[in-house]
Amino acid sequence: MQRAALLDAARSLLSEGGTEALTFPALAERTGLARSSVYEYFRSRAAVVEELCEVDFPVWAADVSAAMEREATAEGKIEAYVRQQLALVGDRRHRAVVAISASELDAGAREKIRAAHGGLVAMIVEALAEMGHAEPRLAAMLLQGVVDAAVRRIELGAAEEPAAITDAAVSMALRGVRG
Repeated sequence: MQRAALLDAARSLLSEGGTEALTFPALAERTGLARSSVYEYFRSRAAVVEELCEVDFPVWAADVSAAMEREATAEGKIEAYVRQQLALVGDRRHRAVVAISASELDAGAREKIRAAHGGLVAMIVEALAEMGHAEPRLAAMLLQGVVDAAVRRIELGAAEEPAAITDAAVSMALRGVRG
């Protein structure tokens, strides 16, 4: 229970103040634990982040997968893939993971994050193959690049409304730069 409380506090700190806010004293204050007790659960900030990714990324991926499964066509699956990821941008779990710079993590943690992202990209390969892409894996990676750019645009608080950014990303995913 304490570990879950620490992870929940870490999510809040990251989504409120970014990586600078994630400190062991802040975690201790949020959970009512002594700072030394936090070290009993996690050896470093990177260890907190790594566990957040391990816990939260599968939930996020399951949300995307469920949205795709509700669609009958390849185009519907691609649209759901884009829309669901962008809908999750406001989710505290997503904001926490995005707030972390990969440079703060050790090589093992970065590899776990890359593998998780690879699993997300793998979800869309079949739909892209159904649409006739000669290289569906490459198309999936490029599609994820569009999603990632839209995520950053939404997070920056761009001039456009998040719905407009989402619609533009879906349009680009389905019709390319023709719009």
